[in-house]
Amino acid sequence: MSHTNIEIKARCPAPDQVRQVLLSAGAECRGIDTQTDTYFQVPDGRLKLRQGNIENALIFYRRPNQTGPRQSDVSLYRTTPDSALAEVLLFALPVLVVVQKQREIYFLENVKFHLDTVEGLGGFVEIEAMDADGSIEIETLRRQCESFMKKLGIRRNDLFDCSYSDLLMRKETPHETTD
Repeated sequence: MSHTNIEIKARCPAPDQVRQVLLSAGAECRGIDTQTDTYFQVPDGRLKLRQGNIENALIFYRRPNQTGPRQSDVSLYRTTPDSALAEVLLFALPVLVVVQKQREIYFLENVKFHLDTVEGLGGFVEIEAMDADGSIEIETLRRQCESFMKKLGIRRNDLFDCSYSDLLMRKETPHETTD
């Protein structure tokens, strides 16, 4: 399944406030997922195997490292927790990094929200305005993402431009950006 997201990732100093805003807006909580994302070395883009108690998938994506709402082109293959896929991938490809996190998952229509606690990095919020079937224009997705940034009180200097895997490979905490 391929789709396009417009997404942000930001430091989240007040997860209770974000949670309350989401629930007040009618977002559906899908639960708390304990996830292990194993990133593999590939010639282009990013390839990760997500193993969790809610979400399990092989995910390939291309996304620029930039702050603010950014486009991510995603191809996703859903798996099961007991899949032999991990064994095959570990045999075939070098591992770049493993990301361990607790993720609260919320949905409001086509927008997915994550409240993440990442081992070694801390707390974050992600917004993913998703177009699963090609029916939503990129600018509409961008406006949705920006609107929720405002509603959740996410400031530009809370945003960062890279993935958890990049941060862990650098073995440093995210640097705040400036407006």
